Amino acid sequence: MKRIAFIGLGRMGGPMAANLVKAGYDVAGFDLIPDARANAAKDGIKIAASAQHAAEGVDVTITMLPTGKHVIALLTGLVLTMKKGSLLIECSTIDVDSARAAHALASEAGLISVDAPVSGGTKGAAEGTLTFMCGANDGALALAEPVLAKMGQKIIPCGGWGAGQAAKICNNMILGVNMIVVAEAFVLAEKLGLSHRAMFDVVSTSSGASRVLTSACPVPGIVPTSAANNGFKPGFTAALMSKDMQLSQAAAASAGAVTPVAARAASLYADYVAAGNDAEDFSGIINFIRR
Repeated sequence: MKRIAFIGLGRMGGPMAANLVKAGYDVAGFDLIPDARANAAKDGIKIAASAQHAAEGVDVTITMLPTGKHVIALLTGLVLTMKKGSLLIECSTIDVDSARAAHALASEAGLISVDAPVSGGTKGAAEGTLTFMCGANDGALALAEPVLAKMGQKIIPCGGWGAGQAAKICNNMILGVNMIVVAEAFVLAEKLGLSHRAMFDVVSTSSGASRVLTSACPVPGIVPTSAANNGFKPGFTAALMSKDMQLSQAAAASAGAVTPVAARAASLYADYVAAGNDAEDFSGIINFIRR
């Protein structure tokens, strides 16, 4: 499988496609945004005139798009132009129903498919250290693994169609809630007269420790990888976190699950984005909490 089409060359898809080029794959790509196409071309991706042109005759097609509506709108026509027996890897973070609908479209067109949303952010995309959460049958996942391994470090089978998306939604629900409570704790500590350093040194070695605290601490000067050190320039935007939190609430409603803490967190991220902070890193919500 040396010929790959990559549809969606944005902040995540562009670096992922570039890593496939570095691994020796012949990658044709497409994105609706001119800047995304231009940046991808610099990394050796052959820019096609359309998604359909990119996917013609290739062995693998990878999609990385904003929402389930975008994925289904694209695949409804795209699967008809793809080579029968070829592999579709859908890496977008979307709702479970749309993921299953994408699998159904692929199956009806004689394609093999995997839903494989990612964790690791733009840094992981650039460095090839992503985690892929995969929903597929064993045969499809075996075909996808060599390609995924060139873009990430962990490939986790989660179950059948849509299971990768289910895992991603639950993971990001935890991430979003955790960031808010870490931010609230730092704001409380400030008001109680604790320094950021003292707060971090205590919590990072105590029962309140979390990966959010130790890798994305929302105050500057503590953790080297924190977006707070760079004016909250995003690794993972507030808009994307808000989208994922809304997905978690839609999934909870569909499954009959009660998630009151996540529901409140989803509302806070929606308010944060509505206030004009959509392009900031999601950890910037600490400033919204301060206000």
